[in-house]
Amino acid sequence: MRLSRYFLPTLKEDPKEAQIVSHRLMLRAGMIQQASAGIYSWLPLGHRVLKKIEQIVREEQDKAGAIEILMPTIQSADLWRQSNRYDDYGKEMLRIEDRHGREMLYGPTNEELVTDIFRTHVKSYKDLPLNLYHIQWKFRDEVRPRFGVMRGREFLMKDAYSFDMDYEGAKIAYNRMFVAYLKTYARMGLQAIPLRADTGPIGGDLSHEFIILADTGESEVFYHKDILGLKTPEDKDYSPDELQGIVDEWTSYYAAADEMHDADNCPISGDELVSRRGIEVGHIFHFGQKYSAPFEANVTGPDGKDVTVSMGSYGIGVSRLVGGIIEACHDENGIIWPEAVAPFKVGLINLKTGDEACDQACEDFYGKLQSAGVEVLYDDRNERAGGKFANMDLIGLPWQVTIGPRGLKSGVVEFKNRATGEKTELSPEDALQRLVG
Repeated sequence: MRLSRYFLPTLKEDPKEAQIVSHRLMLRAGMIQQASAGIYSWLPLGHRVLKKIEQIVREEQDKAGAIEILMPTIQSADLWRQSNRYDDYGKEMLRIEDRHGREMLYGPTNEELVTDIFRTHVKSYKDLPLNLYHIQWKFRDEVRPRFGVMRGREFLMKDAYSFDMDYEGAKIAYNRMFVAYLKTYARMGLQAIPLRADTGPIGGDLSHEFIILADTGESEVFYHKDILGLKTPEDKDYSPDELQGIVDEWTSYYAAADEMHDADNCPISGDELVSRRGIEVGHIFHFGQKYSAPFEANVTGPDGKDVTVSMGSYGIGVSRLVGGIIEACHDENGIIWPEAVAPFKVGLINLKTGDEACDQACEDFYGKLQSAGVEVLYDDRNERAGGKFANMDLIGLPWQVTIGPRGLKSGVVEFKNRATGEKTELSPEDALQRLVG
């Protein structure tokens, strides 16, 4: 993509309304624009990152055996009355009425709707286990929406829902999602820590939230220092016993958010206990028959008797992750994208647009990257070199290649690693090899 033809409305100064790093940098990097309080338009650069994260989430859900569907944003209030959550959910639920006077709502989550789908179509234990997921926009009417996409009112979420014959089957489904989440965050270049969590308005008796560490995180996290050294699960199909073993290994280490940390009774102390700030980026729940019972979501068991299924739900804040990654991956110059979620892999800078040799060398390099399928943003604008460098550092592409008259005379280009700041002079061929290989 040529920057001269791209829509990238970057800002030089920090917006006054932005209180945290990710909000400031997303606005400055031209990723989002506020439409109203807590609601944002996703501009091209931000949208590319959002879709990268969404695709990683989708691929790991598919590998874990979940099946993708798509449920609507608008739901009937009648379904929520069946679970007794319509009144209990509170003012965060946006309640609306259609032209016929039917009470509707903008879904904050989908337990009711997916349970209705299940009870309509699944009648036999032979169709279990089943896990259905979708990636859809949600709305929760926060009293004080703030921090950009970290705590907005409208947000993109992956929510999955498992259905099993009994608790043992539901526990396997829960463990499978637990492991899938570890793999998902690792693919994004993140170290996630699972914390035992309160179930909140979702309900249930087993829950973990996943946090990523960031100095600007919203809450304090206390954890055993060795948890960060645990190995990410391999990309394979684990048996139920193997899944349980992985979950046991991770949960055997102490980890708690500030509201659940009891300093006086903490099982570890001294050098073993580490305190950092963290950001919640996912939450998983097992809640048994909380929703299946009132909806009479039953299947016929092998003995011919009806069984009320056991359920769980599993959420990942896709749009929230964009902000969370920035909180964890930035420096004083801007964003530092992990390569898997970067909007482009490499930024190509023409130091002297209009110079025949520079233009030709850049066009050649740009064309070869495109032919190799490497996502590249080519700054071909007739702007000052300092502005081009600052812009590339701000948007945080993993690699930068700079081509200028002086380097061309020596047969080299400048190759920069955005994360480390390391700069190397390479031949164009070697630089291409590093990016394509």
